[in-house]
Amino acid sequence: MEEMEIAIGPYRYSARADGPVDGELVLLLHGFPETSYEWCAQLAALGNAGYRAVAPDQRGYARRARPLDVTEYAIDHLVDDVRAFADALGAERFHLVGHDWGGFVAWYAGAALSDRIRTLTVVSTPHPVPFLAAIRAGGDQRERSSYIEWFRTPDAEATFLADDAAMLAAAYADHPADAAAEYRRVFTADGGAALTGGLNWYRANDFAAPVGAITAPTMYVWSTDDVALGRDAAEGTGAQIAGPYRFEVLDGVSHWIPEVAPDALNVLLLDHLGKN
Repeated sequence: MEEMEIAIGPYRYSARADGPVDGELVLLLHGFPETSYEWCAQLAALGNAGYRAVAPDQRGYARRARPLDVTEYAIDHLVDDVRAFADALGAERFHLVGHDWGGFVAWYAGAALSDRIRTLTVVSTPHPVPFLAAIRAGGDQRERSSYIEWFRTPDAEATFLADDAAMLAAAYADHPADAAAEYRRVFTADGGAALTGGLNWYRANDFAAPVGAITAPTMYVWSTDDVALGRDAAEGTGAQIAGPYRFEVLDGVSHWIPEVAPDALNVLLLDHLGKN
């Protein structure tokens, strides 16, 4: 696996990569509170299969790409980053994969960049339309998403980092030990600057921005033990997809699919990319 940097305007995004430079590009977008490290298993599998797999540390997470203005984390800027990543890597067309917050960005980018997306794969995160509808319905998803308003408060960072970052450590209870240690290192460094960067995604977005048509071959992978994202929005996602669609469910798996079920996800991902 390689470590690299992607230059976009005034910013420099750290990234991890694998595979031949002339392979089809697969961009992998991480979630919160994680980094490109969450995709280590997928980078290796994709690289071995001949793809050029690149996972950037996204806006706010990369040390040299942390704008101070919260509005700089709005979804249109995050989608612009995806476009710029592909441009900088020399790919007119590419496969796009996202998990958690990276999944939300992938939905929007999949629509906005429809002429450039070979395939779209979203892990855990339902399409924004059924997600917001499920929250507004006031049932299970509203309860699951109650943490979001707290994440937007000015006190969120201090609470995450209190008592030797106990709350942050608790978020990684299901993670492999190496991943938990890496994330703890990143999010406690520099006074929690990367933590603020990640939380600013919540502060800048309300999930209500309209999403265009998704026409690329799309796979959505959801897991039954996801505490944050429930079945109603997951099962409602297919109605929002205009192109070929497959819905895969992993039983007994938590929210952190790329790391806790890497083999299962890799099989699905390589099959999806290989058929399209």
